[in-house]
Amino acid sequence: MDITINASFLPHNDADAALAFYRDALGFELRNDVGYDGMRWLTVGPPGQPDTSIVLHPPAADPGITEEERKVITEMMAKGTYGGILLATPDVDAAFAKLQASDIEIVQEPIDQPYGVRDCAFRDPAGNMVRLQEVR
Repeated sequence: MDITINASFLPHNDADAALAFYRDALGFELRNDVGYDGMRWLTVGPPGQPDTSIVLHPPAADPGITEEERKVITEMMAKGTYGGILLATPDVDAAFAKLQASDIEIVQEPIDQPYGVRDCAFRDPAGNMVRLQEVR
């Protein structure tokens, strides 16, 4: 089989804040910006990797969930326990220094983990956990 990752999905509760974070702070490209019925979906991805994207979606868009489930999702997003993504960079310390200047919510400064990677963690504007690890 020849399988690749095309897109991952993360919820957002403010499309403009999400766009500012992923485009301006992380340097991703905006690939698609779709509005429908008062909601907005953004597709972003790293430059030079056109086949890998993150779709930032409104959590209320799924018609198959109840109001109670939407409430739980919103609460989990606020705590940073609903969604997350792992990104990679060749120099986590340099990337972290740039991100710190972007006024983001830092969860963990760069550290050598006991399982063999150096990484850091921060949250996007919706509360999603973003881990950035160094790929050597």
